[in-house]
Amino acid sequence: MTRKITVTDTILRDAHQSLLATRMRTEDMLPICDKLDKVGYWSLEVWGGATFDACVRFLKEDPWERLRQLRAALPNTRLQMLLRGQNLLGYRHYSDDVVRAFVAKAAESGIDVFRIFDAMNDVRNLQVAIEAVKASGKHAQGTIAYTTSPVHTVAAFVAQGKAMQAMGIDSIAIKDMAGLLTPYATADLVKALKAEIDLPVFIHSHDTAGLGSMCQLKAIEAGADHIDTAISSFAWGTSHPGTESMVAALKGSEYDTGLDLSLIQEIGMYFHAVRKKYHQFESEFTAVDTRVQVNQVPGGMISNLANQLKEQGALNRMNEVLAEIPRVREDLGFPPLVTPTSQIVGTQAFFNVLAGERYKTITNEVKLYLQGGYGQAPGKVNEQLRKQAIGSEEVIDVRPADLLKPEMDNLRGQIGDLAKSEEDVLTFAMFPDIGRKFLEEREAGTLQPEALLPIPDGTGVAAAGGAGVPTEFIIDVHGESYRVDITGVGVKGEGKRHFYLSIDGMPEEVVFEALNDYVAGGTGSKRRSASAPGDVSTSMPGNIVDVLVKEGDTVKAGQAVLITEAMKMETEVQAPIAGTVKAVHVAKGDRVNPGEVLIEVEA
Repeated sequence: MTRKITVTDTILRDAHQSLLATRMRTEDMLPICDKLDKVGYWSLEVWGGATFDACVRFLKEDPWERLRQLRAALPNTRLQMLLRGQNLLGYRHYSDDVVRAFVAKAAESGIDVFRIFDAMNDVRNLQVAIEAVKASGKHAQGTIAYTTSPVHTVAAFVAQGKAMQAMGIDSIAIKDMAGLLTPYATADLVKALKAEIDLPVFIHSHDTAGLGSMCQLKAIEAGADHIDTAISSFAWGTSHPGTESMVAALKGSEYDTGLDLSLIQEIGMYFHAVRKKYHQFESEFTAVDTRVQVNQVPGGMISNLANQLKEQGALNRMNEVLAEIPRVREDLGFPPLVTPTSQIVGTQAFFNVLAGERYKTITNEVKLYLQGGYGQAPGKVNEQLRKQAIGSEEVIDVRPADLLKPEMDNLRGQIGDLAKSEEDVLTFAMFPDIGRKFLEEREAGTLQPEALLPIPDGTGVAAAGGAGVPTEFIIDVHGESYRVDITGVGVKGEGKRHFYLSIDGMPEEVVFEALNDYVAGGTGSKRRSASAPGDVSTSMPGNIVDVLVKEGDTVKAGQAVLITEAMKMETEVQAPIAGTVKAVHVAKGDRVNPGEVLIEVEA
């Protein structure tokens, strides 16, 4: 009996998120849409995940406008997005009215299929998003974030599937974000789901361990209905099995996809040329790596960690961080490593390694996680760590969003006239700081995307740049232009000074000799090196989110005096001694670097 397998292509979202840090621009998507629309895909994944963040933060594109343009260019194909349940596209839980408003606008703008997941696999965090999708008349796909641990069993995943079915989902996706599935484990899970749940089963598997295509074939044989693939020029490694390969593998069998292989190959050649344009965002950590079966780190997370370690001059410590991640994950009760828990676990592991002491610094997100602010942990958390993080505060045991008041009216008031539409308010809701900056720059007509390096063979053209930081240089070398931003200047030590730069959007660190009195247009640092017992400093570059004290305040040792942000995670910086605040050298929004005195406390 013939059972046609349907296909979703991830080329316009997850494929370039996995391999190129989500940097593909709309201008490189639209020219090929006519051919993509003729292939006959079940859907194209075009939105969600990190694309919204990257559009606003780096590309200076309106993500809502991108969606509308793709909808117009792909009239015959379902458009699909990845939605993080109550987190939507951000890194915190939003109130129910924000979730309903976002889903309604996304559906109105062109999304047909919502793949909805929760990083904790806590189905309570999926309920409102599923209700909102159904209210919009669209396809709600409940998602199992696949992972392995002592508490993640086939029976537990089937129970989750049944709970989502009771909520009214239209299909189930097994989301293997890190490439942890093995062929026979895939077959066992699919068989169990199909035996208990009468819904289509979709397989989304990254090929990080080199097992993706085998997993998909075993899934199909076990009864799966659908696979996610990526055009070959953006496939494999931390991306997905190649579309052409899977179409060819199934051709002529009882599972034939019926897709036009020659047309897909033409599309593959187009994206082969496009990929060269974004070579500066290629990471050495996106190839096949079976270590993922142990550390469980998704490809996008590895790229982010590599950039942060490079910024610290500590890229040689990547293996230490990868080894620490499973230990932190166990302490937190084995959460799946998917946004935002991947960032929560990865950033804490990063701090543990660089500080040389585990949990010397605990990020605010880890504190919130241990308090239950993201939902119920899959397994038992380290109670000693929880006590260290939250002290005597109560643990949240209800759906976290039940504690949130409606937010939309307040958000409209905060952003004011900068918002020209409800979509603008939602952009601000997802990312308050960068969203506001985006809307301000749009209002002023100063939106400029990060620059692209010329293609190495000389056929490319460097785009005009400007990341919006105060100190910027455009340097011409042999007819090519490069944008250099001074993002910070470290304190002088041993006759040297560290300069934190961004060259065409990529972080670099440069050390110059004897530049003792440098000030770069107001962004250079005049702060002295921390040396006194009451000097407050940070251990890594970041931005000041909030200053919690003022000159003259009395503080206790260990009291939070600053909140900094790095790697999209916030961290409290504490007073090293008890005393009086003698001086405050920073304000909200300032860029800070390791070793600088940010606040002085006098005993």
